[in-house]
Amino acid sequence: MVMDTGRRAIPRLCERMTAPDRKGYFGEFGGRFVAEVLVAPLQELEEAYAEARQDPEFRACVERLRKHYLGRPTPLYLADRLSGDGPRIYFKREDLSHTGAHKINNAIGQGLLAARMGKRRLIAETGAGQHGVATATVAAKLGLACTVYMGAVDVERQKPNVLWMRLLGAEVRTVRSGGQTLKDAINEALRDWAASYGDTHYLLGSVLGPHPFPTMVRDFQSVIGREAREQVLAAEGRLPSHLVACVGGGSNSLGLFHAFLQDPVALVGVEAGGRGLDSGLHAARFDSSEGRLGILHGSKTFVLSDADGQVLPTHSVAAGLDYPAVGPEHSYLRASGRAKYTSVTDDEALEAFSLMCRSEGIIAALESAHAIAYALKLAGQLDRSHLLLVNLSGRGDKDIFNIANALGVDLSQVATWAG
Repeated sequence: MVMDTGRRAIPRLCERMTAPDRKGYFGEFGGRFVAEVLVAPLQELEEAYAEARQDPEFRACVERLRKHYLGRPTPLYLADRLSGDGPRIYFKREDLSHTGAHKINNAIGQGLLAARMGKRRLIAETGAGQHGVATATVAAKLGLACTVYMGAVDVERQKPNVLWMRLLGAEVRTVRSGGQTLKDAINEALRDWAASYGDTHYLLGSVLGPHPFPTMVRDFQSVIGREAREQVLAAEGRLPSHLVACVGGGSNSLGLFHAFLQDPVALVGVEAGGRGLDSGLHAARFDSSEGRLGILHGSKTFVLSDADGQVLPTHSVAAGLDYPAVGPEHSYLRASGRAKYTSVTDDEALEAFSLMCRSEGIIAALESAHAIAYALKLAGQLDRSHLLLVNLSGRGDKDIFNIANALGVDLSQVATWAG
């Protein structure tokens, strides 16, 4: 079979999308806005990462662990029942990676980097809990101490992952300030790092924060897109017409998008529409009127905020999407027109979750269900010649309590409910 690699002309701006400038900016987005105490550790991290990424031994170690510990490459799966008579829908199965989500790709890379730098302790923030589990897993594997910060709201709705983190040897610190979700967990992790960076590495979980975190996390996650590009060419002999992925901070989506930036492929990021864009209970930074250019957690990007620049509260049924800002590279992709961003409500995501269970026998994370919901909506607008590739960023075990609440099921009475 002759393969169409799809490397046809697209806007020249894509040539500049592979790296930020020397100050960490993607266009006008990004940078490093931090207290003076964090300047030195960030410079140390930037230099250490620049050196490590050029070291064949470091790269080989990452590849070995990806293959033998994480279980990569993850499969590319054709969802034939969901596809029906419409466009074929493929899923990149990050839910089948070790720990059940894409987060481990970044955690293993940063964990190895931390050990290379002589750090003895990892700290992390987590919302859905998957990044916390991934960090705790890597810490256990590498023999490092681990502390994970998690908002009280997320601790309550992601109880299984709290248990796994503790069983893996991590200390889980519940954050009760602010909205008690991911934003507040990041605040506490940054405070910890400012006081402990001599022996501690902050293993930030998404393409957020001050330079070099957005680039470094994106690079470790880009394995998703590299694999998917090769797999879909092998399966179909052509590239997909559309890539679809959910966007909280944005690491799983950039991980998928990055390998396709110079291809004529539509990129669609799906935000959390919560209870509706007019409700004030959502996390749609791009798809609502409340998203404004601002600075949060060390980076200049789009932030949900009021006219005075105050950060607004957020809501999503998916804890991993419940965050008021978005990675700066996403802001650049949107501003340049290279990617489109939309949103899906809680109800739409829950409906897609249920449909995925019944039609494909796959229990997807509620974060991933947002991408599935939009992909199904998009497929209904396209003819059969199109090909959709959706990143299934994680599995839904962690969401059992949210799902039960949405279905009105009392888990203590599940035997009765089961009939």
